[in-house]
Formats: sequence, structure tokens, C-alpha cells
Amino acid sequence: MSADRAVHPHKVRVKSRKIRSQSSRAWLERQLNDPYVARARREGLRSRAAFKLAEIDDRHRFLKPGARVVDLGAAPGSWSQLAAARVAAAERKGRVIAVDRLDMASIAGVEFLRIDFLDSHAPEAVKSVLAGAADVVLSDMAANATGHRKTDHLRTMALAEAAAEFAREVLAPGGIFLCKVLQGGTETALLAALKRDYVSVKHVKPAASRTDSAELYLLAQGFRAQN
Repeated sequence: MSADRAVHPHKVRVKSRKIRSQSSRAWLERQLNDPYVARARREGLRSRAAFKLAEIDDRHRFLKPGARVVDLGAAPGSWSQLAAARVAAAERKGRVIAVDRLDMASIAGVEFLRIDFLDSHAPEAVKSVLAGAADVVLSDMAANATGHRKTDHLRTMALAEAAAEFAREVLAPGGIFLCKVLQGGTETALLAALKRDYVSVKHVKPAASRTDSAELYLLAQGFRAQN
């Protein structure tokens, strides 16, 4: 998929009401004026986040037909949707395992495990469903916002580090790990660990990521599996 460059002829503004806080009004206004949100609705995708994964994969080509993919913190499922289409999961060529502790509506070609990936038994549960190792582990997770920027940053980075550890448990040799991180100087330890475990590690920021967002993605390729 390519980026949608359509521009709204008129910016939608949300009328001020007492029941809306300034932050919620700003969020709603941003959603209404976001071309990726409109495009996601048109294409039947569960959220605009699908375009981030699409743009990264368009460039790096790791969601290949037949690949076995694990999507951590998958709900509502847009990354699983995109991955299933690209690995031909509905045609039983590839497989996509969506993992989340929250419930998620079914997606054609996606197998859903309602478990917490932080559970010590989660890696074995995933490998049991796959009857082997995964080729790709995805994580678009971010901690629920508290309103305190430093706290939110640290909590999201903790999720990224836990996802990286999960990937070490389930990936096949040569596997791929993609996860969301936040810019802020605390990703040094995670970056060092990934460089030890993978042949190539790089930062990527797709066009679908909002320009005012601190998010970017770490793409680690060529997993060096260890016994």
C-alpha cells in the first residue's frame, strides 16, 4: 500500500462543548481530519495503524507468502489484518497468530490467542499453536497514556523490551522482529541487545506515523538463534 496523499478541502472543526475536554476535542478533530483514518474506513481496515506496517513492509519485504507471523498486543487487529493478507494466511500458505489479553473480533486467516504475552508460558503456547518457530514477530504496543510524558515513555519502552525477549523465545534462525519505540534516550539498552541478537537493526519511521509523534520503529532482521 502507498501513502494516501489526499488533502481535505476544508478542515473539520469540533464545536466546543462542556462534556468534552480540550484534549479529547483535539483528538477528535485530528481523527476527523486524518486522511489515513478515512482511508482505513474505506478499505475495511480496523485502524490507520495498518498503513504504518504496510509502508515498512513495502520497503523491507519481510511479510512474504508462507511466513509465520506473531502479532503481540494485536487488538483491535489492523496489523494482523495486513499481515494475513500479505502472507496469504486465508489461503493456508502463511499463518498469523494474534496475541492479546483483550478480546478481539475474528479476522479471516488469523488465529487468536487471548493470553498475556508477559505470562511465562506464552512463548510455549504460541510455538505449540504454530507447531514450531515464527518467522516474524510484530509489536505495535504502547502503554496506556497517563498524561505524564516520562512515565508513558518508560512504560512503552518496557513493553518493547519485553516483546524483544518474547521474540528471542519464539523466532526461527534468520527471523524478523519489528516493534514500536518512543524517542527519548532510554532505548540504548534495547538497541544494544538487538544488535547482539540480529544481523541488522535499524530505525524506521513510516509516513503514516504522525509527524508530531515521538514514535518510531525498530526493525531487527536476521535473528541469530542460540541453543
